[in-house]
Amino acid sequence: MCAFKQAYRRDVGRVARIGIVVMFGAVAGLRAGQAAAQSAAMLDEHVTQQSIAGTICRPDYADAVSPPFDVMMEYKQRLLAERGIAADDGTDYALDRRVPVLLGGSPDAPANLDLLPWAGTGGERRKARFVVHLKRCVCEGKLSLSDAQAAIVGNWSAAYAGFGRDSCDVSGVNVATSSHDSEP
Repeated sequence: MCAFKQAYRRDVGRVARIGIVVMFGAVAGLRAGQAAAQSAAMLDEHVTQQSIAGTICRPDYADAVSPPFDVMMEYKQRLLAERGIAADDGTDYALDRRVPVLLGGSPDAPANLDLLPWAGTGGERRKARFVVHLKRCVCEGKLSLSDAQAAIVGNWSAAYAGFGRDSCDVSGVNVATSSHDSEP
C-alpha cells in the first residue's frame, strides 16, 4: 500500500507539472495571437515585402501617405489630454507611430499612434535613427520587412543597442527580453 501511495503521489505531481506547462503554453499562445492582431491593426495593408520598391523604398513615400501636420497635431493634443499631460509639456513628447510609415506602419490608424518622449534611450530621436537604418536594410534586401517590423514593435531600444551600424542582422537580439541570444 505504501508503494502504491508513492506511485500515486509521483503521478499526481507529474500531471500537475504537465498541466502547468500546458497552461503557460496556452497563455503564451494567446498573447502571441493578441500581439499579431494588434500589429495587423498598426500596419498599412498596401505595404508588403513584394511592394516595398513602390512604397517604403520610394523617396517621397512617407510624405505622400501621411495625413496633414495639423491633423496629426490634433491627435497628439487628444492623447496628451487623455494622459493628463499639460499642453505646455507637450513639446517634450512626439506623436509616435508604433510601426513607422517607413516600415509599413499605418499613417493614421489609432492603434498605431502613441506618445513617446523625445529624449532618452527610449526616445523618439533614437527610434527615428533606428527606423532609418532598418528601412535601409529592408530596401537593400538585407532584412525582411517583417523582421524590421518585429524589431521596431518589440523592445526596439534593446534591438537598437544590439544592432551594428554596418550590419542588418537582428537575429542575435531578443526584442522580447532585451537581451542578446548569445554572449559576445
